Amino acid sequence: MKSPKYKLFEELLYKADIKLNGDRPWDIKINDETVFTKILESGSLGFGEGYMDHLWDCNQLDEMINRVLKADLDKKITGKEKLLLGKEKLKTLINPQSILRTKKDVPFHYDIGNDIFEPMLDKYMTYTCAYFKDSDSLDVAQEQKLDLVCKKMGLKKGMRVLDIGCGWGSFMKYAAEHYGVVCDGLTLSKEQVKLGIEKCKGLDVNFVLTDYREYVPTEKYDRVVSIGMIEHVGPLNYKEFFECSTSFLKDDGLFLLHTIGGVETVKSCDPWIRKYIFPNGVIPSVAQLGSSMENIFNIEDFHNIGPDYDKTLVKWYENFENSWKNLEEKYGDKFYRMWKYYLLSCAGAFRSRKLNTWQLVLSKIGTEKQEYSRAI
Repeated sequence: MKSPKYKLFEELLYKADIKLNGDRPWDIKINDETVFTKILESGSLGFGEGYMDHLWDCNQLDEMINRVLKADLDKKITGKEKLLLGKEKLKTLINPQSILRTKKDVPFHYDIGNDIFEPMLDKYMTYTCAYFKDSDSLDVAQEQKLDLVCKKMGLKKGMRVLDIGCGWGSFMKYAAEHYGVVCDGLTLSKEQVKLGIEKCKGLDVNFVLTDYREYVPTEKYDRVVSIGMIEHVGPLNYKEFFECSTSFLKDDGLFLLHTIGGVETVKSCDPWIRKYIFPNGVIPSVAQLGSSMENIFNIEDFHNIGPDYDKTLVKWYENFENSWKNLEEKYGDKFYRMWKYYLLSCAGAFRSRKLNTWQLVLSKIGTEKQEYSRAI
């Protein structure tokens, strides 16, 4: 006989065409009904932790999440979860992305281990959305994205470029190799600096281990780029981020911002993602970005490549799955399920179009229009 909680979730999931213990790839198999209590008490955090603890399974996590998000099921759960969501608002009274806090949060994810990221990513180790213009290959798609960024900024040999949140230096390596520019990159991850220096050996590329708010360049840059970093900045700091970016840039320069974008304004991220993947990360909305760059930047170009992040994440998951046999002993089953849930649930979020990926080309107020290629 089905319990009241089982029936509750059965009826809820029916609205997303998901069955409990059904036989379709996106249906959910319940291994332990205590998961229902975890979800009612902790919302999406309990749902994700339930997967990590084997309380439920699903053969096609990405499609299941896609269906849940498209059906807005999170808005159809009542009772205790709403009380918990109310408590989340208290956290916006402090700055969770302060310099001190960010210096701890960024290494939490990016210093997990290069042995996780190297087999998962492309040859340049680009940990952001690829651009599948005319190829199904991850390596080719990431090169197309990097070239797209270079063309949008109109890079020319000898230009000085700053990369805010440079990761392992994928953009800097590509730009230095193919466009002959000089690059400085900011990151807070010691592991990224260590591997990035090795990968960029022989190129005019320099890694700086510092927060963008503490960086003092010796001279201004022709171009500034930030690819997949503003998600760590936080709403309370967006304006300062843009002020810093414009202070690094020559008056006639261009700034390219590449970011995940949300369809609604929020002040915190999903509780499971915040706890296990990106502490204090926040996905910005158009409204938040627009209001924060008022009287600082003009928007020269706005391009959405969001659907390509679904493909990118699925490719990353396939690479991770194929490399797991070499990582299993070191990281264990719980990490495996955590990472799988992270990659595939995010793929589902982009498939549902609740998340997008935006590239904005920005110029300083008063700058004459720059000639550059959109290269779309």
